Amino acid sequence: MYDMESKLTEQDYKYLGQCVELAEEALEAGDEPFGSVLVNADGEIIAEARNHANTDNVLRHPEYDLAAWAVKNLTEKERAQATMYTSGEHCPMCSAAHAWAGLGNIVFLSSAEQLGQWQREEGAAESAIQFIPAHEIVKNSKVIGPGTGELLERIEQLQRRSITEKNR
Repeated sequence: MYDMESKLTEQDYKYLGQCVELAEEALEAGDEPFGSVLVNADGEIIAEARNHANTDNVLRHPEYDLAAWAVKNLTEKERAQATMYTSGEHCPMCSAAHAWAGLGNIVFLSSAEQLGQWQREEGAAESAIQFIPAHEIVKNSKVIGPGTGELLERIEQLQRRSITEKNR
């Protein structure tokens, strides 16, 4: 279920800010700038991950890593009550992992559509996959985003920098 009408709260932006910090850490380490945090029902960050797709394994997206972590470390009920915050909307692989793990809501800062636009504008090579919006894959979670403002501008700058560096 896509929920573009919900306004992100100050608390949502706090978690998304941590995602942007992780995305920046990923970029500095040679990976694409993506970061995610998993927040429990009490509002505590219980796990975080950054992209490791370039420096470790192409499947090491932070959303996928957090879904795998949740399956190993949380009960079914805890997973359903957890919210995944992420700097960029889930790709189809991560959306499926999220759904199979039985995680709760997704809150994302930048959409796959926005990322595609930035990539085209920067002359990036076409993606190897077709991006499908997360809400079309994940059936039992609310998908909220994109965000706005300074954090969105920061993640856009990181993504454009990543594309530019890759095109050199």
